[in-house]
Amino acid sequence: MAAGAAPLGPCRLRGVEHDALCGSVRRPLDPNVPDGRQIDVHFAVLPALARNKRPDPVFFFAGGPGQSAVSLAGQVSGMLGRFVNRRDVVLIDQRGTGRSAPLQCDADAPVRPLRESADPAVQVEQLAACRTALERLPHGDLRQYTTTIAMADADAVRQALGAATVNLIGGSYGTRAALEYLRQYPQVVRRVVIDGVAPPDMALPASFSPDAQASLDALLASCESDVSCRHRYPQLRAQWHALLAGLPRAVTVPHPVTGREETLVLTRDMVTGMVRAPLYLPLLASALPYAVTEAAAGRFTPLVGVASALGGRRDNETRLAMGMHFSVICAEDLPRMEATADRPGPDFGSGFSDLYRKVCAQWPRGVVAPAFYTIPPSRVPVLVLSGGIDPVTPPRHGAQAARALGALARHVVVSQAGHGVMSLACMRDTVFRFVDADTDGAALQVDASCAQDIPRPPAFSPVGAGASAAKGGP
Repeated sequence: MAAGAAPLGPCRLRGVEHDALCGSVRRPLDPNVPDGRQIDVHFAVLPALARNKRPDPVFFFAGGPGQSAVSLAGQVSGMLGRFVNRRDVVLIDQRGTGRSAPLQCDADAPVRPLRESADPAVQVEQLAACRTALERLPHGDLRQYTTTIAMADADAVRQALGAATVNLIGGSYGTRAALEYLRQYPQVVRRVVIDGVAPPDMALPASFSPDAQASLDALLASCESDVSCRHRYPQLRAQWHALLAGLPRAVTVPHPVTGREETLVLTRDMVTGMVRAPLYLPLLASALPYAVTEAAAGRFTPLVGVASALGGRRDNETRLAMGMHFSVICAEDLPRMEATADRPGPDFGSGFSDLYRKVCAQWPRGVVAPAFYTIPPSRVPVLVLSGGIDPVTPPRHGAQAARALGALARHVVVSQAGHGVMSLACMRDTVFRFVDADTDGAALQVDASCAQDIPRPPAFSPVGAGASAAKGGP
């Protein structure tokens, strides 16, 4: 282990069958003051099972921003299981997440009352209180959590592990992290896979609305062109617009976590947020026609339920570290929002970006060099993956990144996939063969057609539901 690194020790990670190895590297909170306040950046290694393992590990970068990579170990070990036969898989809790100088907010607790989610003013107040509390922490200089600084931490982990080269795999915001690592340290990177691309010059809050709008429009059009869905939900588009036109309205619904009924004023931003969440996963999105028609008839429980389903188990380990999230977004994305060509979608509006503007107005911002927003041509193969109906990182962003990366980048679009192409079983094999190929040419020629014919899941209809229920009748 390199200087400043704690020795690796055996550890057990939730959802991982075999023992892992855990360690940390000591890093300056402010890289410009190397002898100042220090933080420990924690990481875990899923060790290769082969006796003669390959020397180049796989570094996995989590999304968010704000996810703990180590807390995702169970999911990663399933998704990248073939890699563990021959290569170490390394999960780094990026600074601000997990155990690495965490920046958690109480305001993002899953049991927060729904009425608080419906009131942007309350959210702004809670995040302001969180910011104040975080700044009191020993590691509370919120300017020190940019992607650029975090990737210097990641390279310190590489050095601590003694790896001359690494392979990078990132999903969602993790693609931005991987691209920044590639930009800073191209000489130590062998292969790169980026899935659901959030390029560095993407102003995330501004793109949320038009990208979600495109995904929802595709869902509505798909239902209209499908005989079965059109029969079950013949007025879906009209019911959606009627639902929006009837807002705000007072409703009583069960809280998706506590089960307690709450009465609140449901706003347009809250309803569009509920619809946007299941669009991430086509299987969940298949329930939206039913949930929307029920909501249009005044029954909101299905919509609340499907909106919360994506979260799954949301304990302290798996929740987004919202302090880290805003430290990244406010520093890297907000300064570019006014110059972006993205315009709000007609249904989703500007509520999401307005919230970020208000929060970021008082949030300390790290320094971001102009070079961060560039993607230099890659000297190594890069596999770029996009889901055709992804509501947050659709193919337009992957195409932009692939063009900048140049001739060694290959962009694969899976037309009926949502956010995260690697979640498809056959694409896991494609990713493995891309990284494992002996030559760059062989990597770029890997067959990635296995998921092209996967259809969109059929629209959900509850057992015994009649035509009147589908049409929003009593």
